[in-house]
This record gives sequence, structure tokens and C-alpha cells, in this order.
Amino acid sequence: MGMILILALVAAAIGSGIVAGIFFAFSTFIMTAFSRIPPEQGIAAMNSINVTIVRSPFMLIFVPTAILCVLIAVLAIIDWRGGSSVWMLAGASLYVIASFISTIVFNVPMNDALAKVSGNGAEAVSVWNTYLKDWTWWNHVRTIASLLSAIAFVRALMVL
Repeated sequence: MGMILILALVAAAIGSGIVAGIFFAFSTFIMTAFSRIPPEQGIAAMNSINVTIVRSPFMLIFVPTAILCVLIAVLAIIDWRGGSSVWMLAGASLYVIASFISTIVFNVPMNDALAKVSGNGAEAVSVWNTYLKDWTWWNHVRTIASLLSAIAFVRALMVL
């Protein structure tokens, strides 16, 4: 089980780090850039991203990393190793709850609502302005959680 655990931790650290980087890009410049263009263009661009991302290689990292985190949490509990198990559970919990589940609970419903909006009427502008603020806030949460998850997995490897 030792080598499986090491490989799982390395893969989870890399996966959560990549996800953190992607979310970081959205938090630091993509959403800001979208806020500077007319709402109908921002809506169209974000809707295009939301359709594209579910069919992209991103999903081959995002979802399997969540599954790997569940495996790591189970391994941490089954074969308790003190400090390393605490770091493993912290990393797994951060990723699964604050990155993966928050995406499903918060960001995806906002994406779905945005997909129903087009044009530049008052409703579209209102939805877009709320979307920019709320979606980006939850994206900050996902970014920080994914980064802290990667750090926790590296720390678990260091004290293993």
C-alpha cells in the first residue's frame, strides 16, 4: 500500500495544483477582462467556455482528482499514520468540499442560469453583473482550496 499511497498523493498534489492554476487564471484576469467588455460579449464568451470546459481535458483532471481525494481519505483512515494522515485528510477535504462540491453547488447553477440569458437588455446586464461578482467569489474559494489541497498533499508526502 506504501507505493500506491505515494503515487496517489503525488497525483492528487499535481491534479489539485493544476486545477488551482486554472481557477487562479479565472480569478485574476479572465473574469476581470470579461467585466470590461459589453455584457452580451461577456455572457457569450462565458457561455462558450462553460460548454467547452465540460468536454475538455480539464474534466480529466478535475473529476479524477476528486475521486483520488476520496481514496486518499479512505487510506488515511484505514492506515492511520499520525501527522501525514491529518495532512492527507485536510488535502482531500479541501479539494472535495471547497473545490469540487462547491463547483457543483454554486458555480454550475450560476453557469446554467447564465446560459438562459442572451443579449444586452436590463435583465441580461443585471444577471451578468451578479454573475461576475458571485461566480468570481466562489471561484476564489475554489482557487484557494485547490492550492491548499496541493500544499497539504505535498506536506503529507514530506512527513510520510
